[in-house]
Amino acid sequence: MTAAVNPFDASPVPALPPDATPAAIRAALIDEERAEFDQAYRDALAEAARTLDLTRLLDVLRNYHRIAWLTQSQGPEAHRRMLDKATQIMRTGQNPDAVPNEQVEALIRKRLGQ
Repeated sequence: MTAAVNPFDASPVPALPPDATPAAIRAALIDEERAEFDQAYRDALAEAARTLDLTRLLDVLRNYHRIAWLTQSQGPEAHRRMLDKATQIMRTGQNPDAVPNEQVEALIRKRLGQ
């Protein structure tokens, strides 16, 4: 005889992957982004407690999970370089490393045989 299966033992809500917990996300971020995550997480947590709605909290976790994953897959130094480049472009409106549109269009025409 086998034991009866209790349908209430298993949760219908999927468990978070190990690298998607708030602590794991925070640990995977670079120092410069950790404080931003802490503040966004605290604000979203307070909002969830007030409104009983987890939407913003889940959005914060999803957003920072992506950032943490990219940081870990590319490496912290590459992530810092990307942030520095984005800051420079936002400050100056220029990307000195950008390929001119005319050059991109010429390459497309060449590849299309035109």
